[in-house]
Amino acid sequence: MSRRFTPKVVSANHLIEGDAVWLTEDDRWTRDIAQAELIEDEAVAQLRLLFAKSQPAVVVGPDLVDAVKGADGGPVPTHFREAFRTHGPTNYLHGKRAEGLTPRGKIPGNETLSNV
Repeated sequence: MSRRFTPKVVSANHLIEGDAVWLTEDDRWTRDIAQAELIEDEAVAQLRLLFAKSQPAVVVGPDLVDAVKGADGGPVPTHFREAFRTHGPTNYLHGKRAEGLTPRGKIPGNETLSNV
């Protein structure tokens, strides 16, 4: 029996900056997962991943990651690894944290940083 498809977002790392980025519906890469395209069809997800992989001069390591629709309508990652990536660098205030982007998803042991 095949597994039921769960909604996904396309995630990658920006080639130059190294920051986590997500693919939007209009083919842009965003550092804010709330703007990412939530893909609910498996065939569409595979096509979007192929599109992401066709951009090696922009991103590295594109992949499909599980997500759900958040209260604000934007995607929220379901796995702690991707939720952690929404926080940006944690060693000092720069990147996503410096820009004021809201972290999304649950990180075990640090539920105060969650936004589901």
